[in-house]
Amino acid sequence: MRDQDPSPASAERRLTTKEAAEVLGVKPETVYAYVSRGQLSSRRMPGGRGSTFDGREVEALARRNRRESSGSPGSGGELSVRTRITLIEEDRYYYRGVDATELATRHSYEEVAEWLWTGHMRPGTSFTAPEAAVLVARRAVDGLPEHTSPTDRLRVAAIGAGTADPLRFDLSEEAVLGTARTLIPTLVAALPQQGTYRRDEGPLAQRLWSRLSGRDADEASLRALDTALALLVDHDLAASTLAVRVAASARAHAYAAVSAGLGVLEGPLHGASSGLAHRLLVDVLDEGDAGPVIAEELRAGRRIPGLGHRLYTGEDPRARVLFDLLEEIPNAGPALAAARDIVATTARHTPLHANVDLTLAVLTVSCGMPATAGETIFAVARTAGWIAHALEEYGERPLRMRPSGHYVGPKPPQPLPLPQPLPE
Repeated sequence: MRDQDPSPASAERRLTTKEAAEVLGVKPETVYAYVSRGQLSSRRMPGGRGSTFDGREVEALARRNRRESSGSPGSGGELSVRTRITLIEEDRYYYRGVDATELATRHSYEEVAEWLWTGHMRPGTSFTAPEAAVLVARRAVDGLPEHTSPTDRLRVAAIGAGTADPLRFDLSEEAVLGTARTLIPTLVAALPQQGTYRRDEGPLAQRLWSRLSGRDADEASLRALDTALALLVDHDLAASTLAVRVAASARAHAYAAVSAGLGVLEGPLHGASSGLAHRLLVDVLDEGDAGPVIAEELRAGRRIPGLGHRLYTGEDPRARVLFDLLEEIPNAGPALAAARDIVATTARHTPLHANVDLTLAVLTVSCGMPATAGETIFAVARTAGWIAHALEEYGERPLRMRPSGHYVGPKPPQPLPLPQPLPE
C-alpha cells in the first residue's frame, strides 16, 4: 500500500473504505480495526453496502500516524509509539488501564495474557500445545549443544514451531490469537525436564516449574512463579518489545516476531540481568555478608544488579508484590535476608530500591533453580506481551517503524578505495 499525502479534495467529502485505506496506507481491514479502537467513526452507505468515513478524520489520523513513525515532537528524537497495552505512571503500571499488580495477584498468567490480548477476562483459561508443534520444537532444541542458553533454546523452539504451522502467515486477529495460545505452551514443552517432577499438563507455571527445578513444587512456590509470570507479561516498549513491533511492522508472522524479541532479550542489559542478580545473591550467601561482595563488585567497575529501575523513581511495584509472596516460601528466609543486606549495604552510598531482577533471584536461589532460570521465566512471560504488541502493530500502517538514518560519514563523492594486501 502506498503512503500518500492527504489531499484537500478527500478532506471535503466522505470516503469509501478503499479510499480511506489508500490515504492511510493500510489494508481495508485495518480501517475497520481503527473503527473498533475508536480512532475512526464510520457511517453505513445507503442501501447497507459498505461504510463511509469522514475525510477530515481520515486525514488527521494519517498525519498522526506519520508523526509517530518519525518520533513525537519534543521527544528528543526518541521513537514514540501509540499503544493501548501498558501504561507506566507514578511508580505503578497498568495493563489496559487495570493495575497490573492486582491482576497478577488475583489471576493466573494465562488469564492475564488473555486480558492483554483481547481486553476480556476469561477465568479458567488454559493453553494447550499441539503435539506436532511440540515434536518439531523438541527435535530442534535437542540438537543444540548442552551449554546452549535458555533463550537460544526458546528461539530455536519458536522457529521450529513456526515451520510446523502452515497457517503462520495468516495475520488476522483470530489466527494470531490461536498462535499465541499454542506457541507459549510449546516453548515450555520444548525445554528439557529437570529431575523427576514432570508436568506437561495443568497451569503453565506448573509445567514451567518442571523445566526449572528438580525439586517438587510446593503451593507457595508455584504461586510465586505464576505471579512472577503475570507481572512480567509486559512493560511498555522495552528493547525486545520494540524489536517485535519492528518485525510486525514488516508483517513478519508471530513466530518470527517472537524470535526477534528473544534475540534482543539475550543481551546482558535486558533479560540476563536476573542471572547476574542470582550469582550476586549466591556470593552473599556464601560470604555471609553483603559488604565484601559489594565492595568487590564496585572495585571491578561493575554495577550492582537487581537495584534501581529507570522507569521508577521509587520502588519497583513488581518487586514489592514478589517480596510478599517469597515470605511464604519454605526455606526462602536466607535468600530474602541476603537480598535485604544487598539493598541496605548499597543504600549507604546510593539509595536504590530492589527491582524485579533481585526478587527473581531470591525465587530461583530458594527453589534450587540455576542462574539462568530467571531469564527463562522472563522470556516465557514476556512472549505474551510481545504477541499483544504484534497484534496491535498488525493493525497499523505497514513499515511505519522505518526511521531515516542520519548520515555522518565522509562527504561524497569519495575516490574508489585502493586495493589492500590480505593480512598474513
